[in-house]
Amino acid sequence: MLRPWELVIPLDRDEEKAVYMQIADAVIAAVQGGKLVAGSILPGSRQLAAQLNVNRNTVVEALDVLIAEGWLVPKERRGIFVADVQPANSSEKSIVRKSGIVRELDTKPLVVFDDGLPDSALAPIDELARAYRQIFARKGRWQMMGYRHEAGDPEFREAIAQMLNYKRSMRLSADQVFITRGSQMAMFLTAHALLKPGDHVLIENPGYKPAWEAFTHAGAGLLPVNVDAQGIVIDEIRAYLKEYPNIKAVYITPHHQFPTTVTLNLRRRMELVALSNEYGFMIIEDDYDHEFHFSPRPVMPVSSLEQARNYVYIGTMSKIVAPALRIGYLASCASVIDKVTNIRKIIDVQGDYIMEQAVFQLIQDGEIRRHLKRTTSLYKSKRDNFEKLLLQHLSDKVGFVKPEGGLAFWITPKKPVDLVQLTAKLKQKNIALISPDTFCYKGFANGLRLGYASLSEAQMREGIQAIAANWPT
Repeated sequence: MLRPWELVIPLDRDEEKAVYMQIADAVIAAVQGGKLVAGSILPGSRQLAAQLNVNRNTVVEALDVLIAEGWLVPKERRGIFVADVQPANSSEKSIVRKSGIVRELDTKPLVVFDDGLPDSALAPIDELARAYRQIFARKGRWQMMGYRHEAGDPEFREAIAQMLNYKRSMRLSADQVFITRGSQMAMFLTAHALLKPGDHVLIENPGYKPAWEAFTHAGAGLLPVNVDAQGIVIDEIRAYLKEYPNIKAVYITPHHQFPTTVTLNLRRRMELVALSNEYGFMIIEDDYDHEFHFSPRPVMPVSSLEQARNYVYIGTMSKIVAPALRIGYLASCASVIDKVTNIRKIIDVQGDYIMEQAVFQLIQDGEIRRHLKRTTSLYKSKRDNFEKLLLQHLSDKVGFVKPEGGLAFWITPKKPVDLVQLTAKLKQKNIALISPDTFCYKGFANGLRLGYASLSEAQMREGIQAIAANWPT
């Protein structure tokens, strides 16, 4: 084993770049320059902090970034080592920073502001592949190749129920959890289990159109409810309830509202639950990115409130691991689970049992917890950097509230602007934005949702500078 490298890192406390990023960039430069070779062990975080005269948490944050990006590899009870394979190819041509990784590309990259997707480059692919192989290597593996329960692997359902109970203050048993192929399937099954032609669903406006499509496919009509700085407007819900006798559900994204990122406040949560109990409609709660919350005070689901009786709680593992991993879940009462199970039998028979077992093993091994710790730290840093760029380049043009969680910002013009025209103009300059007509029930939203998690620091800067340069005067 190679001895720990004596790190010489000059730090500039006055530089705009954060100290932990200066440390991370210095290590990357050392790896690329051959000073740090594959298999080298780094000094411990305490030793390195003392050597650089910085807080140990600063060093830990830098190491988390380097591990998440693939430059370093932690080995339990042995230390942190330089990865055998660098996440960069120095033989290619033009330089671009992707999630802190310097890569060589032949063409200028397209800067894509998505709707808040996680960075697939950070997914624990090796760990998932190893777990998948181990599942097949078990004794009696032939038994896994037959049909299983339509609601999902019982052990996996138990693990999800336990996670929701411990982490989100819910009170669930395994038979109240149903595993799906992603949250959109959960939405579709819920819609067809609860709704019939002539029913109505209350929806947030602006909101999440793919969910609306599931409701209308089941034959339901949509009733748009405005969203303000405190979340969905309860007074508008009351007015609808007096006018429409067949309101069967309300669909909400209360943790980080899609697309505005606001959090539904406690008073409105309590009022919504009281109305649900009084009128008997179901609260369909889509908690699509619960894990990525950066405030020290957690926000629990509406479904976790003790008074809540009529709810379907929907979550996903896709945002935790990678979008391509199609595993979601819903939790509700036994009668709803039975209806969903019967519909599942018609269209899918069962889910991906082998993948469910592999993800279950990652949960048991603690890999999901470690992955979330690494990525949440990295995404929080990206969020803070994104805020600085917005303030630097767009503060005179847009307003925004720094989100407490999630992987996107919602910015609104300070003066009337044709955002659809702006989106089209930027597309011609290789800057992709989600069109404002994507979010509203009718017309266009007065805002832009800018996902930042998959962007490097350079891409963030390039994209925001382009928005500022092309902003209508």
